[in-house]
Amino acid sequence: MIELSSSIEGKHYQLYKLEQLLKPLGYTIGGNWDYDHGYFDYKIDDEVGYQFLRVPFKAVDGQLDSRGATVAFGKPFLLGHKYQRGLDDYAAAGDFSGTVNQFSEPQDPDASIPDKYVDIGRELVKELEDIMMTN
Repeated sequence: MIELSSSIEGKHYQLYKLEQLLKPLGYTIGGNWDYDHGYFDYKIDDEVGYQFLRVPFKAVDGQLDSRGATVAFGKPFLLGHKYQRGLDDYAAAGDFSGTVNQFSEPQDPDASIPDKYVDIGRELVKELEDIMMTN
């Protein structure tokens, strides 16, 4: 994980407006959100693993699933995850197991991030700052 400084950190926005601005650019709300915090994720690459720019946010007025929720951005960071090649060491056979455990364990859930992705991440943060300043 590599943190990236940004002028959007601590700024407040309506979550609905953020979704309208960021989703067309390729951002998604990460699946690990809760009622008081979440992440906008931008997938940079997914070869042999994945690299994301992750922009955390937390609710400052209302809950994330409520109309009109206001959120504050946290410090953006790059996240790398390297897939395991071959068979999962902890794989189990069986009808039920196959429906629940579809994915292999990560080889490295906090993989190092090559410099080229750090540069791309910085460019994405700059683009995000520019968009948020004009809206």
